[in-house]
Amino acid sequence: MPPRVLTVAGSDSGGGAGIQADLKTMLALGVHGMSVITAVTAQNSLGVQGAWELPVAAVVAQYRSVVDDIGVQAVKTGMLASAELVEAVAELIAGTGVPAVVDPVGVSKHGDPLLAASALDSVRTRLLPAATVATPNLDEVAQLTGLRVESEDGMREAATAVLAYGPKWVLIKGGHLPSPGEAGRDGGRGTGAGAGARAVDLLTDGTEEHWLRAPRHSNRHTHGTGCTLASAIAAELAKGRSVPEAAAAAKSYVTGAIAAGFALGAGIGPVDHAWALRGPGGAG
Repeated sequence: MPPRVLTVAGSDSGGGAGIQADLKTMLALGVHGMSVITAVTAQNSLGVQGAWELPVAAVVAQYRSVVDDIGVQAVKTGMLASAELVEAVAELIAGTGVPAVVDPVGVSKHGDPLLAASALDSVRTRLLPAATVATPNLDEVAQLTGLRVESEDGMREAATAVLAYGPKWVLIKGGHLPSPGEAGRDGGRGTGAGAGARAVDLLTDGTEEHWLRAPRHSNRHTHGTGCTLASAIAAELAKGRSVPEAAAAAKSYVTGAIAAGFALGAGIGPVDHAWALRGPGGAG
């Protein structure tokens, strides 16, 4: 039996992020993926056209159905939409006793809100304390802490602020941080990929510090990167890896997926979750 991983997240009808990205990642990394759907979105390469959260009772029933019969080795959370869902899911994962990777999803790749403002306090006080690893990007750091990160030193400050809410580890995703010499390009978001450009993340538990660096690719088709990274960490934790080992392996996987990302529709395409399975030819 392969390790079992449960994702608790929203559905992306375009297949690039959310539950769909999570399950593709888990399959690619050799674990059995299971799902608890928290919300349904009408979503494509251009953005989110609509979102409908499920009742708390439906989310709890899905979770109990899977965990009580099949069991899990790790849980990953994504879009939780409302304070009520955040609190219910936090209680569920706190009582499960397996590693939990919390991706505190606030907005979509296109800037569409996926978390009610009223839920932020529940994320801080209920969900983050239940996390083995929290994986906020820089925009989510700003939402949660009020800190605007503009440098690697700022990532350290952000990590300290997020750890204060109670997760055992935090991975600050620096994909939007300009590399040295890139400031001012791409609206200051650092999405260009000049020679030697690097994407850097910081993993820390407040004592250990691990800087995860990888080439920054110019590919604009990056829909689903956050979901993919968090799911990859959960998959590796389910295999028995330590948090630093799991994060490093996940970083390598998502870097390859970004490099192989492909156009889909008229907007931002997805990363290629099957890149390693396709071999040197990449997507297609």
